[in-house]
Amino acid sequence: MDHERVATRAWVLHPDIRTDPDRRASAPALEEAIALAAALPDLDVEGGQIVPLPKAHAGMLFGKGKIEELKAQFHAAEIELVLIDGPVTPVQQRNLEKAWGLKLLDRTGLILEIFSDRARTREGVLQVEMAALSYQRTRLVRAWTHLERQRGGLGFVGGPGETQIEADRRAIDDQLVRLRRQLEKVVKTRELHRKARAKVPFPIVALVGYTNAGKSTLFNRLTGAEVMAEDMLFATLDPTMRRVVLPDGPEIILSDTVGFISDLPTELVASFRATLEEVLAADLIVHVRDISHAQTEEQARDVETILSSLGVDQERAQIEVWNKLDLLDVEAQDALRARAARDDGLFCLSALTGDGIDALLAAISENLQGTRFAEDLHLSFSQGRQRAWLFQQDVVQTETQTDDGFDISVIWTARQQTQFKAL
Repeated sequence: MDHERVATRAWVLHPDIRTDPDRRASAPALEEAIALAAALPDLDVEGGQIVPLPKAHAGMLFGKGKIEELKAQFHAAEIELVLIDGPVTPVQQRNLEKAWGLKLLDRTGLILEIFSDRARTREGVLQVEMAALSYQRTRLVRAWTHLERQRGGLGFVGGPGETQIEADRRAIDDQLVRLRRQLEKVVKTRELHRKARAKVPFPIVALVGYTNAGKSTLFNRLTGAEVMAEDMLFATLDPTMRRVVLPDGPEIILSDTVGFISDLPTELVASFRATLEEVLAADLIVHVRDISHAQTEEQARDVETILSSLGVDQERAQIEVWNKLDLLDVEAQDALRARAARDDGLFCLSALTGDGIDALLAAISENLQGTRFAEDLHLSFSQGRQRAWLFQQDVVQTETQTDDGFDISVIWTARQQTQFKAL
């Protein structure tokens, strides 16, 4: 007989540490942390609070008095899991769990749980498993109880055990090697697909942005697809690509990528690099912002930081989209439209209502005109270096050998044409 799963009663804490140089505004940070927790279907978030701290305590994070106060609060509310919005060391986690007698997850652990729940494709599952194992490996410490092996998190992120730490580390390393090999096979397939697309004269446009900025809603609006789009952090995880014919413009491939977030775990950035490489291959990046969000400027900076860490250079063509205009009053909408009118690379719209979409499509079309074009070349036998470069760039469509060299048809960008002429 099937029994309904009982949701875990959770409470969110945001430590507001005065000495933290990367300290974020507390109220919106707590709101985001609660939204993160609510993104997990097996969690029942009872509430959350900001905990002001002059400084973080090395062994317990919080002071003794605050720990006792929170313990009484948790027990009264029958809380089973505490989510701390920030980094928690393995020693702090062990000590707090012992003091409170319940489970604890830090921000990284929570995001890993969400990604584990959302991953659908083989590649996504492998990437999350690798990120989780990398995270676990850093948390191999002696636990406070012999029941440590049963501690666990909501899914697979949890305690590794108090004994045989070295053996556990070796087991994790072996598993990471196995997963890496499997992922390499998947990545090779993705690279083949990317190379196949490179041979077709369709520019790639990548949607990027903070999680819940409305990328998937915009993607659905532009493509007619039905990608999951909800008012939820990390509603979509696996990248989606669709062909779109722009009005009075070129045919493009539109890519919807995973949303970014502040303090995105380094393990996830590393594991999802293969997925995010779609952004690196893009001819145009469309940065979608939730302009109605109180922290929209901070979110934009977080996205730019992650793009920079991925290796996206400043010269890459970008368009900035201020989305969710419909959530603002008329006066604020008019003011934003006036600002956007003064900037060629800035567009105000509502992906939900479709307001402003035509102007965005026209701008994408204008940006991509002539992005890739066909050309016929003739190379002599002595131009082996130039011929090798063309094949290296994956721009060759056909090649015919003649009496004095090669007739080659290519599809390339103006930038590649310039690089070729400089050889």
